[in-house]
Amino acid sequence: MKKHVWEEFFDIEAPHYLNEPFTKNTEEEIEFIVREFKLPEGARILDVGCGVGRHSIGLAKRGYRVTGIDISGGMLKEARKRAEKEGVNVEFIKADATEFKRSGEFDAAICLCEGAFSLLGLGDDPIEHDLAILRNVYESLKPGGKFLLTALIALRRVKNATDEDIEKGLFDPHTMTFFEEIEAPNGEKFPIRERVYVPTELYLMFKMVGFNVLGIWGGTAGRWGKRKVDFEDIELMVLAEKPPFIHIICSNTL
Repeated sequence: MKKHVWEEFFDIEAPHYLNEPFTKNTEEEIEFIVREFKLPEGARILDVGCGVGRHSIGLAKRGYRVTGIDISGGMLKEARKRAEKEGVNVEFIKADATEFKRSGEFDAAICLCEGAFSLLGLGDDPIEHDLAILRNVYESLKPGGKFLLTALIALRRVKNATDEDIEKGLFDPHTMTFFEEIEAPNGEKFPIRERVYVPTELYLMFKMVGFNVLGIWGGTAGRWGKRKVDFEDIELMVLAEKPPFIHIICSNTL
């Protein structure tokens, strides 16, 4: 079976990933996650699109039981090596986030730095792909479980797009997707699609799935915090919660 384009790219990128500038704020990001989730030691956390495990491992070092999933075997290989070096136990699983779920197993979940969300294969439906991820996370959470997501923001990308980009098929305003070519560290080039969002769209998607949205902020790496989104942001951050109780309405018939 042919690999997903992002799987191919990240298999090559994996040994070089931690050289990327957006990976340099891991400790501050872990602090933010711990502060917002307020979970006791031993709680179970799902890391969707865990990559080389920088958040998974950091959370495991805080005493949480973490499961990290990623589509890239290369990224998971690096993650396992790092977890062993750090002396922590993390369950790393090779899986597609649009398919993976474990009903009611996790106390919280994260999907950060384009961890599957926003990253489309060339044949993926630009709406259903990310909705599937949200549905799977919702299903996997216990009632009351929180979910922290970052997604690519539309404001900056659309502001810099042109009519020529639309004409050439580099930007599709109907689906809010951008098409471009990225180069892996070995020089190989990959055609990719990325889905971008405005805050209101993410709010509605989360509500469609069943989440209560607790906040939407600027989520660019190095600028995390409960602040307003601005035109310099690369990512949006959403904090949501699966409702603590599901109300079942029963009707009695005579």
